[in-house]
Amino acid sequence: MTKRIFRAIFHVSMLILLSAAIMMIVVVGDYISKNQQKALRSEAIYIAQAMQTEGISYLERLPKSEERITWIAADGTVLFDSRADATQMENHAEREEVQEAMQRGTGSSSRFSTTIAETAYNYAVKLSDGTILRISTTSLNGMSLFFTILQSLAVVLVLALIFAGILASKISKSIIKPLEQVDFENPTQTEVYDELAPFIRRIAVQQKLIGKQIYEQQCRQREFHTITENMQEGLLVLDAKGEILSCNQGVLRLFEKESISAHENVFVLNRGETFRRFIETALSGKHIESTMEYKDRSYKLLANPVLEGDLDLVAGVVILIFDHTEKVGREKLRREFTANVSHELKTPLTSISGFAEIMKNGMVKTEDIPYFSERIYDEAQRLIAMVQDIIQLSRLDEVGEIPKSSMVDLAAIAERVVQRLEPIAQKNAVTIEAEIQPAEVFGLSHVLEEMLYNLCDNAIRYNKEQGSVKLSVETKEHEVLVTVADTGIGIAHQEQERIFERFYRVNRSRSKEIDGTGLGLSIVKHGAKLHHAHITIDSEVDQGTTIQLHFPKEL
Repeated sequence: MTKRIFRAIFHVSMLILLSAAIMMIVVVGDYISKNQQKALRSEAIYIAQAMQTEGISYLERLPKSEERITWIAADGTVLFDSRADATQMENHAEREEVQEAMQRGTGSSSRFSTTIAETAYNYAVKLSDGTILRISTTSLNGMSLFFTILQSLAVVLVLALIFAGILASKISKSIIKPLEQVDFENPTQTEVYDELAPFIRRIAVQQKLIGKQIYEQQCRQREFHTITENMQEGLLVLDAKGEILSCNQGVLRLFEKESISAHENVFVLNRGETFRRFIETALSGKHIESTMEYKDRSYKLLANPVLEGDLDLVAGVVILIFDHTEKVGREKLRREFTANVSHELKTPLTSISGFAEIMKNGMVKTEDIPYFSERIYDEAQRLIAMVQDIIQLSRLDEVGEIPKSSMVDLAAIAERVVQRLEPIAQKNAVTIEAEIQPAEVFGLSHVLEEMLYNLCDNAIRYNKEQGSVKLSVETKEHEVLVTVADTGIGIAHQEQERIFERFYRVNRSRSKEIDGTGLGLSIVKHGAKLHHAHITIDSEVDQGTTIQLHFPKEL
């Protein structure tokens, strides 16, 4: 901006100087011309009066001068000329100034000579004897005067232009300096000249407006960033070419990427056939939902094209990616659970129905009725136990977080469990013992008791005759450890991961001989998850099993 102001001031100064020089030459030239004509007229009158007295002798005595004196007869014949031979000169009767003097007594004329680039001025006076006295002189015109003083004028102009340049530089800097010193953070506190005051006020108003808009935009951007970055789902925005404009951490997490550069092609995430068809369909402008398998995970993909204009041109695509592996797994477990429940319920119901039908048809002897009644009773109790375990699992699924203020005496719970199971242990010829230290954990008393009961009950049921079960509770530095060890049939290594599944039984043939619902260890697993505990198992076939629950002291 400084350069532009400098150039403008310099050019204006130069134009003014040139205009002044031209005007000066015109004015001076005109002034000189008028003065010369006036002097020429005075001299002509003076010489004419002298000739009236002395005649031609006066002309002959005049010294040589710049003026040319010519004496012309009434018929135009040149009688005398101060610069040329009168006898050799042409007749001057047709000259403008001569004719005008003949008629009026005086006459004047001017003629420009292109040869010498000067103007000749003539002034004629009619004498008393009818002759004409003419005096002529030459004078420089404006252009001639310009070229005459060109060198001096050039020096003056150069000096003037240098001065104008210096002045323009200082003026431009003085104009720009207040602008450069404006504090745009606090423009109204800057001292400027009055002409800039409206401009500064306008800047202040605009700055407040822009600051407000930037703040609102930043707030919205932070909100959007916070929402998208904390989404479990992946959010992906593509342009019409399939290049990535934006993606959240969910996308990186789902596709196991550390980072993605802007405008990378979307297929850097996955090049599978399913994903490729999904993206191509979305970029064609169609809403699409799809599922995709990727590294043992299952994803649900939803795409909505972004259209612009009346022509429905695809400007981009917004894609949501859901990891529904757990949902698929839960659905699979639900189907398996439903099938297992149906199977497990069908067996006792079939037995009850069969025994009842035999008794109804009178096919049972009187002495056998107690036996059949006992079988019906046992099967009904099995059904009741199974329904109770299913209800307990449902309750565990519905429980959210355990209140941190719920401290439970785990030692007392363990002692109650041992007392409850002693009759069952005696019935199965198994000894049960306890080694319990004082311990408290955050939890739900009834759930913890159910967990310990199921562990110890399984240890008794799947034990050997004359075997033993030991329940111990220990307080460690950072945890409370519950251990249930037995000398039973053991569990093969390949099946240890599955024993906590619902209705799963290690030895199906042996399980038929043992009462149970197949849900006990599932209840233990869900209860451990609720209490933020983890389970470890150590078992060898025919060597016994040790299961430990590790409860944290603090949630």
